[in-house]
Amino acid sequence: MKQFITFIILLLLGANVSCQKENDSTDENRIINLDEKSAQLIEADNAFGLEVFQEIREESDDENIMISPLSISVALAMAYNGADGETKLEMEDAMKLNGLTTDEINASYQMLISALQSLDEEVVFEIANAIFYAQGFTVKSDFINTNKTIYNAEVESLDFLSPSAVVTINNWVADKTHDKILTIIEQLNPLDRMVLVNAIYFNGIWTTQFDEEGTHLHNFSKNNGTTLEIPMMNKEDKLDYTSNSLFKAIKMPYGNGQYNMIVFLPADNKNSQDVIDELNSNNWKNWMESFEIEDIVDVTMPRFKFAFEIGLNDVLKKMGMLKAFQPNIADFSKITDEDLYISSVKHKSFIDVNETGTEAAAVTSVTFTTTSIGNEPPKITFLVNKPFIFAITEKDTDAILFIGEVNHPNYD
Repeated sequence: MKQFITFIILLLLGANVSCQKENDSTDENRIINLDEKSAQLIEADNAFGLEVFQEIREESDDENIMISPLSISVALAMAYNGADGETKLEMEDAMKLNGLTTDEINASYQMLISALQSLDEEVVFEIANAIFYAQGFTVKSDFINTNKTIYNAEVESLDFLSPSAVVTINNWVADKTHDKILTIIEQLNPLDRMVLVNAIYFNGIWTTQFDEEGTHLHNFSKNNGTTLEIPMMNKEDKLDYTSNSLFKAIKMPYGNGQYNMIVFLPADNKNSQDVIDELNSNNWKNWMESFEIEDIVDVTMPRFKFAFEIGLNDVLKKMGMLKAFQPNIADFSKITDEDLYISSVKHKSFIDVNETGTEAAAVTSVTFTTTSIGNEPPKITFLVNKPFIFAITEKDTDAILFIGEVNHPNYD
């Protein structure tokens, strides 16, 4: 059973920004006016993100977990533009996009990505996308143009057989997350053809900051019955508040109030898993509508910082996205005429919550691999079947540290 703090940032980077209530202590808010299709997309993203979060909580043994539903959705939406046939239909079902055309999906994401980044001068919120593909790999122009135009994706051809390709991709990730996430790709194999990457960065100052002098040690009871004594922040503030038989919750605003952290504290006879079990689109909508402003809320909560990472292949398969991961079956014919499948969907996140505010980042990568061996580099055979010489050297100086000859290999 996990700490309640694992959940509180669930949709911090999501798209509930249009639903904030007025707060007398904030400047005038900018408003995102959603058309019908954009509202439908946000509802789909929320439903998808909540289900992904539930599946990750079930799968992960980490005590603290965090994802960015928006990052995962945008990365998969970029990949979705290359899908066709049953692969495309399965992605639509898993991502809750039924009832929206491809053009409507793209137009809504284009609007949302642009709007989210210009809401609050006091909050840094950045979204970046990129497509890296192997040199010599032919990508259809419609796929590239859509992702450039709609998702503002940077596109670069790299030598996937060189270690420098991994360095380039990871440097992009580090740059876009302000060095909060340094890597997303460990290595590329000879059959990898493309990596789609989404990165999100958030840095917000509390509208009303916690007083650092008000931070004191308090007991924190874990779900397994153990008790910790940890520093907890404290402040009194005018906040949106709600409560029910499952939890009580607050919204703490950043900057001018367009962004909030929602903290869900389970009821006395409940725990964080009970809250997670009830996560669905209808409940979330009802919970958000139940918040009302309270003049004085005395908030005491831990400051915390952690990083989290997970592979999403199994999660997405459980949600019905099967064919996209199957060699010789996946249909990404809108990307290329080569047979492609998704070999890896990876997600990393970082968060730092303290008296001043919150810094958070997330990265999602989608790696496409080919089933064709046509472009596989030639193999070199090296069979050590006779006496041989070996040496151990220092890389920078080429100094020989050890050297020897083996005539009779033996291992006890």
